[in-house]
Amino acid sequence: MIRSLSLFILIILLTSCKTKTEEIDSKELIPPNVVLIFTDDQGYQDVGVFGADDILTPNLDRMAGEGVLLTSFYAAQAVCSASRAGLLTGCYPNRIGIHNAFMPDSKIGLHPSETTIAEMLKKKGYKTGIFGKWHLGDHPDFLPTNHGFDEYFGIPYSNDMWPFHPQQGPVFNFGPLPLYENERVVDTLTDQSQLTTQITERSIEFINRNKDRPFFLYVPHPQPHVPLFVSDKFRGKSGRGLYGDVIMEIDWSVGEILEALKANNLTDNTIVIFTSDNGPWLSYGNHAGSALPFREGKGTAWEGGHREPFIIRYPEGLKGERTIDTPVMAIDILPTIAELTGSDLPVHTIDGKSVLKLLKGKTKESPQEAYYFYYRVNELHGVRYGKWKLYFPHNYRTMEGQQPGKDGLPGNYIHLDVKEIELYDLSNDLGETTNVASDYPEVVEKIKQLANAMRYKLGDSLMELEGTENRPVGTIE
Repeated sequence: MIRSLSLFILIILLTSCKTKTEEIDSKELIPPNVVLIFTDDQGYQDVGVFGADDILTPNLDRMAGEGVLLTSFYAAQAVCSASRAGLLTGCYPNRIGIHNAFMPDSKIGLHPSETTIAEMLKKKGYKTGIFGKWHLGDHPDFLPTNHGFDEYFGIPYSNDMWPFHPQQGPVFNFGPLPLYENERVVDTLTDQSQLTTQITERSIEFINRNKDRPFFLYVPHPQPHVPLFVSDKFRGKSGRGLYGDVIMEIDWSVGEILEALKANNLTDNTIVIFTSDNGPWLSYGNHAGSALPFREGKGTAWEGGHREPFIIRYPEGLKGERTIDTPVMAIDILPTIAELTGSDLPVHTIDGKSVLKLLKGKTKESPQEAYYFYYRVNELHGVRYGKWKLYFPHNYRTMEGQQPGKDGLPGNYIHLDVKEIELYDLSNDLGETTNVASDYPEVVEKIKQLANAMRYKLGDSLMELEGTENRPVGTIE
């Protein structure tokens, strides 16, 4: 009798364990959805939790409270096209031949052989959509639907590349700004005040249609890149003029997307990331964001040009209410998403590394020994190494001492030279005010060695060095 009872209990226990194991395995087989929200020219201090006290961003603040903040997150390069290339491919942009910002009717674009996040996830059965600004080639061969996206709605390049933005003068007289749906131009825009709303509505519709399958939703907002546009529902609502109004509308958009996830019971199993492509375009004065407490802005290797607000929320996979100050760069997003979704990495060499252990709190160390800051056509301007940031001699633009722009009209940059190596300790000098290169020669020497190794791989036009690992940009004959 006792023997029979013991056997019965054992069977129950084994059955129970098997059921729990099957539940866990079943849960792990459901890959997370991925939502990547990417703004344009937004400053570090343009979100409440990152220091904005004159712009209300309740949805981003709530997302931050439920997720993880990175306070040392860097754009891949401090300009539009290059930054987007780094984010979507996991490569330093110059590795794949992309520099600066592509102009309309350009004969170049992201090479078809490069693997984007969308292509990587599409192989896993994900539905993929982009709603917003592309800017990686406007020729039909380079549009998003040829780079892994099932759906595309938005503009092909920056929102100032049109003739109705007279502040730029004749240089930007390219013709009407096209609005695309997949490969077809469905409208031309002069008034963009409803574009943020349209992008948001398309994003929500995409979520609703794909709630029963894994999806990748990429939302690269054209705003707050000048010229600024906002709908009537947010005009005059902020304490920072039109620029603040625009940020409030972007925050509203984030809230609407989060609410759509909640309504479809997708919150827990969806990775949501919010960040921006580069720092603020400071020459536009009150129509530009704030990079404080950092130095300079867009178009420079200084901290204000690259350091961006970054929030990631994934209730099922990441413990929230945490802040991480370890350096991370946009090139690390693709491999991190690959690890989270069980996707295969691209066949070609990439530069990014998964930071999942860092995000989970299992380590405080970056998987990268250093990060490299290139600009213009393959110029290596700086290196981040631990708490240190080193700059090599180069020319940069600044508004220092200049009259800033106002109400959509830009001020004039002046150009200055970094004449010798400069080193800053970012642990106690966020504004990069005190050059300590002479005090730490061993640190300078170590970073120089790291930089030389990278120059061998990717080159450095400041030293007339060609790289050995650069791949060509896509071209149209």
